[in-house]
Amino acid sequence: MGDSALGRFLRARREATRPELVGLPVGTRRRTPGLRRAEVAALAGISVEYLIRLERGSDRQPSASVLGALADVFGLAAEERAHLHRLVKAGASCAAVAVREPVRDSVLAVLDRLDFAYVVDPAGDVLACTDGFRALALPIGLFDGGAPNLARYVFTDPRAREVFPDWDAVADERAAGVRAAADLGDHAAAVVVEELSIVAGREFSGRAGSALPRWSGVERWVHPVVGELRFAFEGLVVAGGDECRLVVLLPDDDVTEKALLTLEREIQDRSHG
Repeated sequence: MGDSALGRFLRARREATRPELVGLPVGTRRRTPGLRRAEVAALAGISVEYLIRLERGSDRQPSASVLGALADVFGLAAEERAHLHRLVKAGASCAAVAVREPVRDSVLAVLDRLDFAYVVDPAGDVLACTDGFRALALPIGLFDGGAPNLARYVFTDPRAREVFPDWDAVADERAAGVRAAADLGDHAAAVVVEELSIVAGREFSGRAGSALPRWSGVERWVHPVVGELRFAFEGLVVAGGDECRLVVLLPDDDVTEKALLTLEREIQDRSHG
């Protein structure tokens, strides 16, 4: 049996776990900075042969106790443990192609009460947004050419490297988000992964596959109209089966707050003009 999302995740986590974090000496004869299979197997209480089967995808149904032991070895956070569990569930069934539900009126009503926010699906498609976010994103080109997709914009629009001074970090986040969704059987996300693997090449496919996207933090922009911005962002799960997120952008410093006020005034002037 071929490779699997579960196997890729376990292999990536093993290679990313430093020996000193689990009490092992670093040594000078290691070929990689991560753990050897024998070390992981011994710490998790399983055989090396079984770990190889898991990593190669020939066994996709480990028990809960094995998953828990491996999660302990790798020091996985709660969200990463949940993702590991869902990878096993996704591997147990053939996911049907799902049709996205339209954004509910109640969610749109919430958007109407926010300044800079949007709803995004697991594939990175922006399904709805506030007028403020649209005004913010129009000058950077996110809405050029139809339906905006966050991952596609970062990897295929050259303006993204100017907008995001921490482009590599943003690219890691966008790749992690769409890849994690594809691994869990989201058809639309799988299509985006396939597209970007071809269009963006190693810039996309060469990024580590073990990370999960952050849904809170700080992101820096260099906006072509209002200059440098720092956003604190929060991604909140929208109730329903599509696992969409409501992402709210908040100014993280006084400079950003003043710049956004300027942008809001311009929006109001245009609406009354």
